[in-house]
Amino acid sequence: MEIIVVYELDQPASTTDTRPGEAEARVRRVHAAPGAPGAPSSPGPRTFCGKDTFAMETSSWQPSEHPGSPWYPQAYADRVCGNCDSAMEDET
Repeated sequence: MEIIVVYELDQPASTTDTRPGEAEARVRRVHAAPGAPGAPSSPGPRTFCGKDTFAMETSSWQPSEHPGSPWYPQAYADRVCGNCDSAMEDET
């Protein structure tokens, strides 16, 4: 099963609050989702903790390309969803 990392973003007060290159500052929580049926490089409709992935941003981090590393990018270790992390531990 392909694992897709998705970012739950803080919503800016207005579109003028978001500048190019500031996505990292907007990441509220890092989630894991299974690949979508028939399109494994896209996230399925729900994360492992049950949140809707529709409004989430897909990360370029692909756990399958980093054997031995956590499923999430280290830069966001403090923002990992505990429920998704627990589900990922169960997957391995």
